[in-house]
Amino acid sequence: MFSTGQLIFAILFIIVFVITMVLVYRKDKSLHAKNYKGVRWVLVSFVIFVVFLFLIKHFLKN
Repeated sequence: MFSTGQLIFAILFIIVFVITMVLVYRKDKSLHAKNYKGVRWVLVSFVIFVVFLFLIKHFLKN
């Protein structure tokens, strides 16, 4: 399906991409902590809302 050269390129690309993403994340970690303090509460409230909608659907179905 893929040639040997393509597989080697894909593997090397994935390795370099992951290493780059880790380094960039480490560099921006403190900035993200400062700018996105309350984002966990937004996620929690969104998940609770979706669960609530599924519960309503389940109880109205029966």
